[in-house]
Amino acid sequence: MDRPTQDTGTRAPRSPHAPRSSGRRPHRAWTVAVAAGAAIVTAGAFTTVPGLLVAPLHEGYGWDRGRIALAASVNMVLFGLTAPFAAALMDRIGIRRVVVGALLLVTLGALLTGMMTRPWQLVAYWGVLIGLGSGCLTMTFAAAVTRRWFRRRRGLVTGALSSASHLGQLVFLPLLAGAVDRHGWRPPVVTLGCVALAVAALVLVLLRDHPADVGLKPYGAPEFVARPPAVPGAARRSLSVLGGAARGGPFWLLAGVFVVCGASTNGIMWSNWAPAAHDHGMRATAAAGLLSLIGVCSALGAVLSGWLTDRHDPRRLLAVCLAVRALTLLALPVLFASAVTLPMVVLVVVYGLVDVATVPPVIALCEQVYGHDGPVVFGWVNAAHQLGAGASAFLGATARDVFGTYDVVWTALAVVCVGAALLATTVRVAPVSQDGAQIPVPCGAGGDADQEEAGSMGKLVRKTLSGS
Repeated sequence: MDRPTQDTGTRAPRSPHAPRSSGRRPHRAWTVAVAAGAAIVTAGAFTTVPGLLVAPLHEGYGWDRGRIALAASVNMVLFGLTAPFAAALMDRIGIRRVVVGALLLVTLGALLTGMMTRPWQLVAYWGVLIGLGSGCLTMTFAAAVTRRWFRRRRGLVTGALSSASHLGQLVFLPLLAGAVDRHGWRPPVVTLGCVALAVAALVLVLLRDHPADVGLKPYGAPEFVARPPAVPGAARRSLSVLGGAARGGPFWLLAGVFVVCGASTNGIMWSNWAPAAHDHGMRATAAAGLLSLIGVCSALGAVLSGWLTDRHDPRRLLAVCLAVRALTLLALPVLFASAVTLPMVVLVVVYGLVDVATVPPVIALCEQVYGHDGPVVFGWVNAAHQLGAGASAFLGATARDVFGTYDVVWTALAVVCVGAALLATTVRVAPVSQDGAQIPVPCGAGGDADQEEAGSMGKLVRKTLSGS
């Protein structure tokens, strides 16, 4: 006789007709989340390297800052544009194959960068190869993993995986900064490529595409969920989902908010923080330490944001994060100094807490509005994030060359963050059905709403929450 299973992640059969005993081992979903986190950590480690390369490449080769920043801009743009196609490709050939291939591409780009001698090679290797590879390991990847493997704790796991990118900065940045000071820029870049290769092997062993592959239910699911069939035409589906989503206002609101989000976080910070600190006489190791502190606080903030997203209206949470970020950017020109001061540490902590905290609420909004197509839509929204980041990386460095200071950049970004905070509150959402399980209405949304099925290609849900 079939035994009932509990709602907290018990083992399920490979088919719904032959259940297996669950035991007391942790659900396999947590192992998959760890493997996914390792891949995201590794990709995150590559995001801060261009900032460390500006000074040695400028002094060693005479390349101007704008040409060096161009590689970072290309990397960020491809990082974003790759994500929606990678999400659809995961539905086509599986998550594990895409992730392993992406890590191998990142490894190749890093090893080739270690042998470069011309500016165009930096753009080709770091900008294109690493941009394409790391673009498969974004929050879109995290959304795909959590959607397949988790029914409960989605917000929490999404927040944890969102923080993994900044955990990579925390783990690797101080080591890379010290290695660049002692050994030059080439050995650290090559070493990072070897780390990516090792993580590819780890992912190959631990990551699985779907709970049904190992005879399990998704964590917290009451019933066994069969693995969905492969979806052909990954590129076509990505574009079709974009076409459906782009016909409605919520997509453009979310994309606009994320353009500003990207411009005011990794776009300006990870490529221009070290040069800005250098302008104020701060040593590279001290600047790297502050950037690592941002990474620590980002990890904490993302987890906290995921927990809050499970309980409150994600629109309000998103608006608060952007408003607080605006205040920190306004204060930055006043507090920058040659030495690390207590007010500067406080500012860095607050900025870090809201840095990645925008990701869980935006993923939740995409899932509520677009249902099954939510991860792909988030991929396109994240592409907008990276377009903003790429523009900010290049324009920030160019503004420094023109004005001789970054102060105008911090002020301008603070102003647009205020505008984005106001836009975030206007996104209209409604609960939708997803794989037969209802997405709960956020506690802070208020009111009741009719449940409607999301269209297969990203058609918008027309019903809105009462009072939203």
